[in-house]
Amino acid sequence: MIIFFDDRPFKIVRTNKLTVSETAYFDNIVDLRLVKLQKSILTGHVLFLNATAATALQVIGHLEKEMPADLLSITMATREKSEVEEKIKNNYKVIKAAGGVVIKDGKWLFMYRRKKWDLPKGKLDKGENSKVAAVREIEEETGVKAIIRDRICTTWHTYSFNNNRILKRTKWYVLDNLDDSQMSPQAEEQIEKLSWLNNTEAKSILINSFSSIRYVVDSLKKMQNVEEI
Repeated sequence: MIIFFDDRPFKIVRTNKLTVSETAYFDNIVDLRLVKLQKSILTGHVLFLNATAATALQVIGHLEKEMPADLLSITMATREKSEVEEKIKNNYKVIKAAGGVVIKDGKWLFMYRRKKWDLPKGKLDKGENSKVAAVREIEEETGVKAIIRDRICTTWHTYSFNNNRILKRTKWYVLDNLDDSQMSPQAEEQIEKLSWLNNTEAKSILINSFSSIRYVVDSLKKMQNVEEI
């Protein structure tokens, strides 16, 4: 599970899934059985070992109270992954959404909205499943008709709305373009423009995007064995 707090990734992983090469990536490695959680620890890329549901919620409390300026990411390694994830979800109102990456002739469809490059996505309608929602939202926001090829990943991110703590789950899919003859940005959603971009072109625009969108793109590249862009 990966949650984005103010665009910072917060990953929950099983302890036995961590590799030596992955642990070398972290600036701080903290064993929560030995060290008391302090705000000063939350700098750079942080790995917490022996995490529990209680310590995960404690860390989240720190992030929601005041996001540390120097924090880049948090990974919590636990033997109780399912329990930790469930406890986190229970502290929020969960909203479900879906979206995707449409591909045409090796190019990927991106949109420019609210001064950032993004991918089409939106909330599920009542009784709607994620696949149907992804196709519908893509057509509504871009005018492009597409068909799902495969699932990419799932992301979560938090925000507040009407004094509610929201955790939005978005399922992401890769789709093939069927018809882009009516392609047009949806003005009501503040989408300014749409672009079909190859890997090289995407590299520059993703600088001005969100960590969650870069995560989706990276996940799709790994699926397709695409070289780094």
